[in-house]
Amino acid sequence: MSTDAQLLAQLRRGVIEHCVLALLDRGPRYGFDLVRALAAVEGLGTTEGTIYPLLSRLRKDGLLETSWQPSDQGPPRRYYELTGPGRTALEGFRRHWRSFSAAVDQVLEGEK
Repeated sequence: MSTDAQLLAQLRRGVIEHCVLALLDRGPRYGFDLVRALAAVEGLGTTEGTIYPLLSRLRKDGLLETSWQPSDQGPPRRYYELTGPGRTALEGFRRHWRSFSAAVDQVLEGEK
């Protein structure tokens, strides 16, 4: 049997990529800002060790682009921004997520 922490980690792995895309749909952000934004939502907290490899993969896949911007607090920061294909991927996820989560809810509620 999975512990609550293991179950939550498994669920988070399945959606974290699209949560990052959704945050970037609101505007460009740098990596640590994404980590903080996810940590502010209960159940979605993750580490830099998860986010940076994910951002690298999304960039290589053409879903994100990057730019270096000056920072008031130290060296320049790499900002990530959605591309057209990134927005398309997010729209597809949103469309499928609604029906998928409704189907899961239907099954779970049927267990009562």
